Amino acid sequence: MPKKSAAKASASPFATLPPDRQIKVAVIGAGAIGLDHIQSFQQHPQARVVALAEVSPERGREAADRFGIPELVQNYLPLLKRPDIDVVSIALPNYLHAQAALDALRAGKHVMLDKPMATRAADAAKLVAEAKKRGLLLMVGQNNRFGWEVQTAKQLIADRVLGDVYHAKTAWTRRSGIPRIGSWFTQKKFAGGGCCYDIGVHALDRCLYLMGEFDAAAVSGQTYAQFGPRGQGSGSWGKSEIDPNAKFDVDDLAVALIKLKSGRTVLLEASWAAHQPMGDYNGTQLFGTEAGLKFPPLELYRKTDYGYATETVSPRPNLVHPNRMVHFVDVLLGKAEPYVKPAESLAVQKILDAIYESAKTGREVRVK
Repeated sequence: MPKKSAAKASASPFATLPPDRQIKVAVIGAGAIGLDHIQSFQQHPQARVVALAEVSPERGREAADRFGIPELVQNYLPLLKRPDIDVVSIALPNYLHAQAALDALRAGKHVMLDKPMATRAADAAKLVAEAKKRGLLLMVGQNNRFGWEVQTAKQLIADRVLGDVYHAKTAWTRRSGIPRIGSWFTQKKFAGGGCCYDIGVHALDRCLYLMGEFDAAAVSGQTYAQFGPRGQGSGSWGKSEIDPNAKFDVDDLAVALIKLKSGRTVLLEASWAAHQPMGDYNGTQLFGTEAGLKFPPLELYRKTDYGYATETVSPRPNLVHPNRMVHFVDVLLGKAEPYVKPAESLAVQKILDAIYESAKTGREVRVK
């Protein structure tokens, strides 16, 4: 069973709700991620999705009927005026994240926001400041943190099994997995970036979380677009419309060397399409003074009295509920502490900005 935190409402940056309260949720966006938001919230016995906003009437009606959502609108703004709605969950194209979240926070709603937090750190900083000012819960749905491998690795690090972790490699790379060429994912004006924003952010966030450090001092990055512009490497993810004439102007492979303020380093790699041995690799490797760790599968590497050993690690009890939406509701009800903090997500956004700036200029970027 997931462990419950001993968090107190008085220690929280926002006012928690009564523990027996039913939490009413409005979801914005009924694409593939929006459907996941709805399903995930429905797993909490005290959460109910009461409204859905979706610009496509067909997608909206399909989702509302499938999940029994009583109110369906195309424009989300009227939903923000409903006093009974506690939470707004945002599953929109990247370029709409910041404005929709800001509107919801200004309307007094707690916000669950899909990654990336924004397409610019300046916009992400506004969200952090607004949530703090109004005493509202803001969380980015970094779902890769919630898996058992990451949570078990976190406990091993806390127990000093690895000693001092000084370097890490983290990656999410696909052989052929561009989210449908011609969709909003492959257009910079809508997505802000390509594979680095879409899946690289997950690999980066979980790695920094495991290292316990988010503030970077400097970033060197490089991005490539070798498959998408040729119409190759397209996958099946997503439900958004396809524009066959849209220019593919985002990255389909990105790499970065991140120097943290402590002097430790992270090597990040992300790809939607690449000639690689595995169809899809999503993992992290940590280098410590006493042992190394890698997943998947979750293994420890260290010297023993009998030679160098590789040890398969069994799951430990979860630190938090593995469903990020269930966790979000538990936090609102005062039953858990936030597992993904806004300041951490802002720091990740700063690193993403620096990766693209470095790729553009060909120089290392100092992170402020």
